[in-house]
Amino acid sequence: QVQLVESGGGLVQAGGSLRLSCAASGSINRFNAMGWYRQAPAKQREWVADITKGGTTNYAESVKGRFIITRDNAKNTVYLQMNSLKPEDTAVYYCRAGWGTSNWGQGTQVTVSS
Repeated sequence: QVQLVESGGGLVQAGGSLRLSCAASGSINRFNAMGWYRQAPAKQREWVADITKGGTTNYAESVKGRFIITRDNAKNTVYLQMNSLKPEDTAVYYCRAGWGTSNWGQGTQVTVSS
């Protein structure tokens, strides 16, 4: 089991940037990957990006070229740099440890105004 704490959300205007952080209570290297997901009001939670233990990154088409996922193994932290934000990026963003696991954080709200 691992505790995940997201931070860095907030209100930003369209075109702006935010950097989300996900701090884990233990080593993130024990998981095959770390991922970011989001859930907008009245919508299902969707995958945004992930980064494998080896550093390979993958992105949803909707964020490719705008978002960057990175990891700092020494700090047991995963980041999501979000640039050129759009109103449709508004959602609660969640961090997840491992693929298909129940290791979720509590989420951080991101609101993009037009």
